[in-house]
Formats: sequence, structure tokens, C-alpha cells
Amino acid sequence: MIVLGYNGFTRGAELFGRLFGATGVGRNLLVGHDAAAALVIDGELVAAVEEERLSRVKKTSDFPEHAIKWCLNSAGVDLDQVDVFAFPWRFSEVVGEEMIAQICDSDLPVTAKFDSLRRTGELYTDMLSRDAVYSDFVQRTGYELDPNKLALVPHHLAHLMCGAYLAGGDDAAFLVSDGRAETLSSVMGELRNGVVRLFDESTVDMANSLGVAYGRITRYLGFVPNNDEYKVMGLAAYAPPPQHNPLLERVVRLHENGSYTISIPPDPESYYALFDSLFGGDSKKREEFDFRVRVAGLAQHMVEAVTAHQLRTLTAASSLDTLLFEGGLALNCVANTKMLERSSFTGMEVSFGASDPGVAIGAAVYTAGLRNRPADAVTTPYLGPSYDDGQVLDTLAEYADRVEWQEEPDAAAVAERTAELLAEKNVVGWFQGRAEFGPRALGNRSILANPAFPDIKDIINLRVKHREPFRPFAPVVLESEAPRVFEMGKKTSSPYMTFVFPVRKEYRERIPGACHVDGTARIQTVDEGRNPALAELLRAFTARTDVPCLLNTSFNVAGEPIVCSPRDALECFLATEIDYLVMDRFVVTKKGG
Repeated sequence: MIVLGYNGFTRGAELFGRLFGATGVGRNLLVGHDAAAALVIDGELVAAVEEERLSRVKKTSDFPEHAIKWCLNSAGVDLDQVDVFAFPWRFSEVVGEEMIAQICDSDLPVTAKFDSLRRTGELYTDMLSRDAVYSDFVQRTGYELDPNKLALVPHHLAHLMCGAYLAGGDDAAFLVSDGRAETLSSVMGELRNGVVRLFDESTVDMANSLGVAYGRITRYLGFVPNNDEYKVMGLAAYAPPPQHNPLLERVVRLHENGSYTISIPPDPESYYALFDSLFGGDSKKREEFDFRVRVAGLAQHMVEAVTAHQLRTLTAASSLDTLLFEGGLALNCVANTKMLERSSFTGMEVSFGASDPGVAIGAAVYTAGLRNRPADAVTTPYLGPSYDDGQVLDTLAEYADRVEWQEEPDAAAVAERTAELLAEKNVVGWFQGRAEFGPRALGNRSILANPAFPDIKDIINLRVKHREPFRPFAPVVLESEAPRVFEMGKKTSSPYMTFVFPVRKEYRERIPGACHVDGTARIQTVDEGRNPALAELLRAFTARTDVPCLLNTSFNVAGEPIVCSPRDALECFLATEIDYLVMDRFVVTKKGG
């Protein structure tokens, strides 16, 4: 059985811009963002790629035309051979009725209700309905799809199935929390023997979304909501634990059944006024670092308190030992660690597809049948395009007037040469194998550096990534070495940078570039099975320097998608102060550099 999962709408950005005033990147950040495609053959995930990696439009919500073509071509599959096309949104007629009822039951004036119904009706008819999704596919692919082959999967179910599949499909309690699905923002329950049981009394509707609330504070602090929440999380580490939190005192109400309500007005003018009153802010204060740190700390504390409240209910209702956490909130790695360590769960899994890239995977594996997952299926984020020596050399030849390169004979020589470069204060672009999938899986399209240099973080932030100086970087470490360097708690590995761990005191001075201001690090563990090339590099680097990890960040600059192709890598290399590019077996330098 062949199943293609995909996420994205052709008209999303245009309709949200015209009907709801979304501007700039915000047009792509409402429904369908992180467009992607994934291919499952006989229960095994064989290919997946985000549309942004190929179209080069960051966070795009567009129909994933390029991603679909690449997934099919990589497996030698034609559209005619696909049994099911799985889409991770189900705006059914029942959901449509709920959308109408929510507008009619709101406190809006009558004229505003009619206006909202008009706009929502156009959005539903032209984009969200089954007919619209079907027409979008046919128009963009030119393929006359059998309507019976189109399967619409509820958004939160797609999130859950992505996490369940990548965790191995075993029984687990689950929490899914994000900005919005069709009408809900958070669900919890159990997965037993492949059967989902939802704890209906603990669901949270879209109007009380924790993700949306965090996004509104993100906007208030001058960042892009539904995109820059990780910056708020990074800022929060500079703040001391709050003595009291006005958000929990005046905005959030926790209920005994594990749900909650959040009272924040929807329009920016109103919630800016609310936040100014809560935090003592104004337009000038919002630009002050100390003020932004304090507000970020309160927002982070709110997330941690609300998710802890949900977990108390979940642990009381479920006897299972493992927790699956998926959805956009699952990218809050600081909260994740506290959730696990303060709960009775012995294990917690957050997948590399936890946010919306993963729903393409989830829709596909759900439709293919979770129980049909091959027992020996390998869980790997390295699911995207790869390029052979000939393709790399052809691309290098196109840039021969600007770069020069040296070819190493084999993987061991590549590791030794790269370790030699990283022993000094060099920043190295690392381009190997298949592209990663999702925002929390690195290792094949990475920027690497030596964390032993105290100023290396500032060098990369300012001269390479062109981003805010407060932003931390994550270390990558051999899984076997991780417990020696980091306090791992209940975790034995963390391959997708979805948890943070305290750096052991004896190592904080040895890897200052990888320590955040609070002495923690969002680590990525690797081993020979997951990423043999990176594991070999780490062994060579540690043997040469006695430094047990490397600083590891995504191979891109602010505002750009992570590089995918050799051309992308060379363009980024030439536009930044990256010192060397190690691409496949070729060590590349800039001419005249």
C-alpha cells in the first residue's frame, strides 16, 4: 500500500491576507504552515521533505507541489500508483456548523457577526472544505484524482500519529497541544493497541489556545507569532523565577478536569493594552531588554504551569508509563524537561516532526495503519534529498570563480580534516547525506563550531546567522558521552533537541559556547546508527581536543530555510562568514579568503 501525506493550501496566504488582514510572513502562519509531503510504502516511511526546503520560502503554507514531486520521484512512484492521498485537516460539515455556531453565539455586534460569517464562509468554501481541498490538489498537480482516494485526517490525530509512529507505535498516554486544529487547541488521552481513546472532558477549544496566547505575547515582544516563540523561550532563561505571575492570576483559569480558559482579546490593539496593564509596559518599555526578559519569563512560566496542570490530570487518568507530546507547544524544550522530571511518567517522547511539518507524516501513517508499521522500520529524520559526488562537483564547478576545494579520499579522512579545522576557532558548514525533516533534527545540514571558545556563540550569531545575540546554540554529543557531560535525568538520549539538560559543573568552563545563561543546553545526541558521519566526526574531534561535543546549529541565516541542495549551501557559505564548507567529501574554501 502506498500513501502520500501532504499539508498546504494554494490560497491560504492570499485568503488570510485579504479576509483577515494577515500581512507579511504572518499570511503563512495560520493554517497549512510548514507545508510538507511524506511517502509511506507498505507501512514504512521512506521519504519526507518540507516544501520550504525546495521552494526556498520559509514557513510556506503553499500547496507542497515540489515536495510531492520529490517524494514520489525519490521512490520511483507515479501518482497513479498511490493508493491514498492523506491530508491532515478535516473541516467536515459538522466542523463547519461549529464554526457558524461559535460566531453566532459570540458577543460580537450583529453587523460584525454577519461580516465574520461572510469571511469565514468564503474561507471554508474556497479553501477548507473537502471540495476545495480536492480541487486544490487537481489544479496544482494536473492529476484527475479519484475522490475516493482523498482521505482527510483530523489535525490533532495527524500530530498524534506522527509521534506514535516515530516512537515505535507502543502504548502511551498522549498530549497534543498547538495553536489550533479544526476547532480545538489541545487534546489528551491514551493510545492502546493502536486504538486512540480521547479524554473528551479535558479537551481545550480554539478560543482558549495556550499556543495562541504564547503567540500573542510573542508579537507583543516584537517577534513573529507562530514562528518566533523559541526566541521568547530563549529570553526567558535570563529571568529569575517569578514571585507571582499576573498571567496566571488574571488571564488563565485552570479547571479540575484538566482543561483551562484563557481570557485574552483577539485583536492586537486590545491585547497590547491588556499586556501593558499586566506588565507595566508601553511602546518604549517593550524595546528594553530587561522588560522583554521579564515578560518572556512570565510567558514561559505560564506555559509550564498550564502543561503541568494538564499532566496532573493525564497521569491520574492513565496507568501508562510513557507520554507522547506533540504539537507546536512540544517544541518548548524547557517545559518538556520539567514536564517529564516532575511527573510520574518514566519516559517521554517528542518527535522531530512534533510541529506542523509532522502532520504530513502523521496523516500518511494513520491512513496506512499504525499497526502495519514494519518491526524493523528505522526511525530517522534523514528523509529528504541527497546529492551524489557528481552533483556536488557539478555545482562546485559553477562557483569555481569564487571557491576552491580539496577532495578527501573517504569518510574517515573527512572526519579527521573537519576535526582539525574545528579544533581552531573556525565555523564550518557541514553538508552530508539526506536532508533532515523538521525544525529539531540537525546533523546533515548543520553549522558546527568548537564550544570551548567563550565568544563562539557571539561570532556565529552576529557574523554568520545574523540573529539576536541572546540566542543560544545547541551542542551535539555522542549518546554514550552525554551522561558524562549533562545531567540527563530520566532521559538516556535526546536525538531531536526537544529537551534541555543542565551542563555538569565540571564541564561548564570547558564548553562555555554551548551553555545557555542558566547553565543548561538543548542537546542533540547521536550514535553510529543514527548518523555515522557525524558520530565519526565527534570521535575524531574529541580525540584531538578532549572537548566532548560540538556546537551545532541549522545551516541557514535568519529568515531563510535550512539549506537543502549544494547550491543552497554554497550561496549561504558565500553570503556569510562561515570559514569552511565540508560538502560530501569536499572541503571548500573561499577564493581570496
